[in-house]
Amino acid sequence: MSPVFPMLTVLSMFYYMCLRRRARTATRGEMNSRRAIESNTRALPINVEIVQYAKEVLDFSSHYGSENSMSYTMWNLAGIPNVYPSSGDFTQTAVFRTYGTWWDHCPSARLPFKRTPPTFCSQDYVELAFEEPVYPTAVHILETYHPGAVVRILACSANPYSQNPPAEVRWEILWSEAPTKVNGPQARQFTPCIKQINFPTNLIRLEVNSSLLDYYTELDAVVLHGVKERPVLSLKTSMIDMNDIDEDEDEEKYGCGMDTLNKQFSIVNLREWPTNGYFDKLPYELIQLILSHLTVPDLCRLAQTCKLLYQHCCDPLQYIHLSLQPYWARINDTSLEYLQSRCTLIQWLNLSWTGNRGAISVSGFSRFLKVCGSELVRLELSCGHFLNETCLEVITEMCPNLQELNLSSCDKIPPQAFNHIAKVGSLKRLILYRTKVEQTALLSILNFCSELQHLSLGSCVMIEDYDLIASMMGAKCKKLRSLDLWRCKNITESGIAELASGCQLLEELDLGWCPTLQSGTGCFTNLARKLPNLQKLFLTANRSVCDTDIEELAANCTHLRQLDILGTRMVSPASLRKLLESCKDLSLLDVSFCSQIDNRVVLELNANFPNVFIKKSFTQ
Repeated sequence: MSPVFPMLTVLSMFYYMCLRRRARTATRGEMNSRRAIESNTRALPINVEIVQYAKEVLDFSSHYGSENSMSYTMWNLAGIPNVYPSSGDFTQTAVFRTYGTWWDHCPSARLPFKRTPPTFCSQDYVELAFEEPVYPTAVHILETYHPGAVVRILACSANPYSQNPPAEVRWEILWSEAPTKVNGPQARQFTPCIKQINFPTNLIRLEVNSSLLDYYTELDAVVLHGVKERPVLSLKTSMIDMNDIDEDEDEEKYGCGMDTLNKQFSIVNLREWPTNGYFDKLPYELIQLILSHLTVPDLCRLAQTCKLLYQHCCDPLQYIHLSLQPYWARINDTSLEYLQSRCTLIQWLNLSWTGNRGAISVSGFSRFLKVCGSELVRLELSCGHFLNETCLEVITEMCPNLQELNLSSCDKIPPQAFNHIAKVGSLKRLILYRTKVEQTALLSILNFCSELQHLSLGSCVMIEDYDLIASMMGAKCKKLRSLDLWRCKNITESGIAELASGCQLLEELDLGWCPTLQSGTGCFTNLARKLPNLQKLFLTANRSVCDTDIEELAANCTHLRQLDILGTRMVSPASLRKLLESCKDLSLLDVSFCSQIDNRVVLELNANFPNVFIKKSFTQ
């Protein structure tokens, strides 16, 4: 045997060791650059693996932080790790807005849509762009606090940095799994086994479900491993899943093929049978009831079997409530056009997350609502970045019976467009979280929409005077039951007094991260005395909350279920005991970073009040 081959092996090992040493000693800037290592899981010739941190955060559904800062925002996912491998609560990480099931058990909770497929459990998402398009070989997610929320990882065929957008945008699921409970909040590197795809990508999407978590999950960075050339499976590759061989079956399983769904919606030539067997003996209503348990794709597939079932599956009564959010990657103008004849009686419609990157046009959305909007009562459009002023105008004209409108994180809608919402006087729920609504438009909405019961203005940074807004609410919105003012920067005790005097039916109030409210002005005492029906009160990060405020809540708000006083330095264990003894329905109490409430106190309170989840966060 020639000595050349052992020498090549030695040189390869030496090259690999040098790269490893360089990676360990590199500066933080160098760590974000590409590095090449031998790919020992693919067939020869050796392919070069590229390792990249996210270059940019393109889109996300929510975050805990402010729009004008970096603390606890999704933008922290760009670049190299800030915290990992440390564990704990750090402001330099990415944190979503909610966790657990607490938000499902408060007055503002919305009823779920039926027919949601059991495989879809995503609650939030974030999309990340990387420098180089690659065929992914691994995705590492650095989780630094309460891991386990990630449930899906997807790759997109569109290059966000390309000057020529593709004719069709394709999403492929790299990995998917139901939410799991992870023991302990400690940091970890999460590296699931991902599926091999047939296109290069530099756009990765994470979807999360935090329902099983005891606190907010915190993500530090995402690392994408991949190769420039499409890899060929070697003999060492693990066993191939037979489901991956059939492309049609694969698209049905992973739910991202747009053409497949549109074919299911479309009309096909159906064979007419002489009899329909036992279906001829069943009442029409009973068949309708049976079919009501099918998901939308299953309903469309069944419609292609025979004329009788086609008639049942296309009956508009099957589409009274329709959620297309689980199929966001497959919905486009053609899908909406196919659905028009079936949705003439639709009352609830969920188009959240759909239509982005040109999938749904303004004209396509408008055509659909002009045919199907007359009976709409509830319209969910969260993260619909195709929406503009024309869309809002069409909504207000074509949906005269609309009672619920969700525009959460629709941050591309121009400020002047929100004036149109004031025309929908029947509105009972309006969600404007992370939108560009301005003060003039909001005052008009409050003036004309006096039936409002649930209003979310969290992280609406373009409102100049929240005291004026609160005063209008107190004067016009007497039926208000829940109000989200998360991170409003300028409300004072004056606005709170007007709100508490006029909206005495309030059961839920979020004043988290409102720095201009001070306990010394008596604003929290006033709230407790004026709002006896409060079930949820968030005073997050208000360091002035004191024992007097807690005792007033204990005396006046005995129906309280959820209380967040994270960060206060003025609350003692004695006042918390009074609160827990008085509020028998209390189920959540967040005392994280409350300097007088140490772990010993929390253990004692947990022992005496076992039905209350008492949260104490930490930082290492």
